[in-house]
Amino acid sequence: QAPLVESGGGSVQSGGSLRLSCDASRLPFSRYCLGWFRQVPGKEREGVAVIDSDGRLNYQDSLQGRFTISQDNGRNTLYLQMDNLKPDDTAMYFCAGHYRSMSWSCRRLARDYVTWGQGTQVTVSS
Repeated sequence: QAPLVESGGGSVQSGGSLRLSCDASRLPFSRYCLGWFRQVPGKEREGVAVIDSDGRLNYQDSLQGRFTISQDNGRNTLYLQMDNLKPDDTAMYFCAGHYRSMSWSCRRLARDYVTWGQGTQVTVSS
């Protein structure tokens, strides 16, 4: 099975909420950057939020306040709580990770990430 497996996508009306989950229990490194990205057809994949193995967070400024990234205590599952969803949030959402050295600060750049899930679709209707 793939190292990262997303779930929780779906269709919701504007103003609604969804929580995405990513099973990261098979991620092969204990020091990591782990995050959520999204992509719409014809556009580049953009970083939504990332968390490192020490719990430090990095959000896309425009989404902070509506989106919350978190992990369970065992760090086996990554979550993205999405509130007050808007039609512009419609996208395929991906979980991704990479090994992090001790001095590295996680970035929201897709090119940094080498392990990807298959994605889960989020559709927000007006």
